[in-house]
Amino acid sequence: MPSNKDQDFLDFIVDQLSGLRSISSRRMFGGIGLYQATTFFAIIDEGRLYFVTDDATRSEYTQRGMVPFQYAPGKFIATYYEVPVDVLEDSDALSDWARAAVSAQARRSMKRPKRKRAASVVRRKPS
Repeated sequence: MPSNKDQDFLDFIVDQLSGLRSISSRRMFGGIGLYQATTFFAIIDEGRLYFVTDDATRSEYTQRGMVPFQYAPGKFIATYYEVPVDVLEDSDALSDWARAAVSAQARRSMKRPKRKRAASVVRRKPS
């Protein structure tokens, strides 16, 4: 369950992103996931915000010394990077970075190969 710290932070982030449409949140894995419509693009955990990245956006984060989301000691999700404090404090900049994260997630989704469904096996009784 998210901490009060995360809930207060969520309220701040949602307020900062008020210029974007259809922002919602869901509790997940002890943190909070942020969505724009049905697109999952951010994680709030331990009072920090992480946006999804891809090859086109990750350098913005790494050049600022930001690190990937660490969900357990030594375990990272390398596609989600912490958002810099100066971006958090500027609602226009945060909205721009959020839009970039939503776009990155869309690109990532397009790259994933479609899963093939296993063929159904129909067993017939011998006649």
